[in-house]
Amino acid sequence: MGLFNIVSEAGDKLWGSVTASAEKKIVLLLATLLLAGCATPRQQSELDKLHNQVGQLNNEMRQLTQQASALTQQTRLNRHSTQGAWLVPAANTPVELKSQAGDVRLSLSQVQADANGTLALLHIHAVGENSLPAFTAQITWGEMAPGTDQPLQSDRQQQTIHVSNGLLPRRDATVPLRLSNIMPDQLGYVRVHGLLLTDNTQRINLP
Repeated sequence: MGLFNIVSEAGDKLWGSVTASAEKKIVLLLATLLLAGCATPRQQSELDKLHNQVGQLNNEMRQLTQQASALTQQTRLNRHSTQGAWLVPAANTPVELKSQAGDVRLSLSQVQADANGTLALLHIHAVGENSLPAFTAQITWGEMAPGTDQPLQSDRQQQTIHVSNGLLPRRDATVPLRLSNIMPDQLGYVRVHGLLLTDNTQRINLP
């Protein structure tokens, strides 16, 4: 597995949210059906509110289902990875890396469209008690193959990031990413790999 062992955070709370939302949706649907046949004007107003709540729950259920699916993808990619840490933007879940240089947690935020592709923020958090020296890393991004959990090899792109000040214990570094030629709804993954400590030019291979 190399110097880094990938630990993906559990999705138990996410699945619990999906279940709770489903139960609430069923209750609202039953209430809607009961009121639909004999509604007075005042009851009709309440019925309209219930319809709106059902619509909102439908959207929440769809978002939670998409997030759960993305989290499954991210977990599977990291479990089988030998070359880097994988982040699936829709999973909205950090990936933790354990290293002899220090424990690091990676996450993405503010993924949004740009004129030439996608902008995002990569957060790198030093989890352990040791400092991480200045380093560079390779960022690879692209789409997922339709109907699979596998990244497309044909469209992947790459850039180098620099964290010149290193990381103090339990501190964060935020690196802006400009991911060209791909829109947020197409962005299937961001992979962090090829970490290079610039203080001593020691290369650390991320699993």
